[in-house]
Amino acid sequence: MAGVLHRALPYAVGALAGYAADARFGDPERGHPVALFGRAAGRLERTLWRDHRGAGALHTALSVGAVAAGAHGLTRLLGRERAAGTALLTAGATFSVLGGSSLVREARTVGAALQAGDLAAARRRLPHLCGRDPSALDEQQIARAVVESVAENTADAVVNALVWGAVAGAPGLLAFRAVNTLDAMVGHKSPRYRRFGWAAARLDDVAGWPGARLTALLTVAAAEQRDRAWRVWRRDGSAHPSPNAGQAESSFAGALGVRLGGTLQYGERTEHRPVLGAELRPVAVTDIERACRLSRRVGLLALGTTVAVRTAVLSLSRRGRT
Repeated sequence: MAGVLHRALPYAVGALAGYAADARFGDPERGHPVALFGRAAGRLERTLWRDHRGAGALHTALSVGAVAAGAHGLTRLLGRERAAGTALLTAGATFSVLGGSSLVREARTVGAALQAGDLAAARRRLPHLCGRDPSALDEQQIARAVVESVAENTADAVVNALVWGAVAGAPGLLAFRAVNTLDAMVGHKSPRYRRFGWAAARLDDVAGWPGARLTALLTVAAAEQRDRAWRVWRRDGSAHPSPNAGQAESSFAGALGVRLGGTLQYGERTEHRPVLGAELRPVAVTDIERACRLSRRVGLLALGTTVAVRTAVLSLSRRGRT
């Protein structure tokens, strides 16, 4: 056991340091590794794009594979026995992939504009959080969009990354962020990406499956009224058209005691989604701050849980070699 704890300690220290750095500094304005990856994937897309699933699958495999292989090579170069190197690599990877601080900052910016009665400013800022058309949204609809985005991105930008870090260390952290970034770039159902982006979207669904459900469980654990959060999650979590987004959104709806879902507008496309927590009250502007605090609690619980899982993974791998 002492040997396992010794091997797990660098990851734990690195994950904690990276999480703390994200909480303190947020995403850098320039030179963010995710933005650099996005530019590289965009250039590769211009070379490979065809209106065909096979071309999109190749684009996804090359983009994600390059990140995973590079991170794996760097891990081997540092050496498993070099605790300081492992901790530094984990800290850098964790800081690079987490987006919890930026998520909360953007949500609070929109919330502050709504609190000040500046609907125009809130509409201008909302696209930093989600892809909805804000032009016709009123105060309550913007507040709902913010809470839904906080819920969904708590899973995507925090919990899921930590889950894959627990499974595969720094390569898992970075590979998941590459998958999630590609989905945001090409995984939507526009005419250009309906076929080309299919592989990225499906891979993101698979990669996001465990973290979405862990997010829901941790949201229930962090809720003030756990019974309600559990009830709404178990009843409504699978009603959402996304296999993962509904898990986080329904658990947040129950935890906050608000109604989410319904009609959404994405440019010229309208979606009529199921209502999550139909018996609950509509979202109010003050719920944005409550959602931000809940997201922070869930993130901390996820950090502790995934560090424990990483320790267990290392223990099992050690037993497998003996």
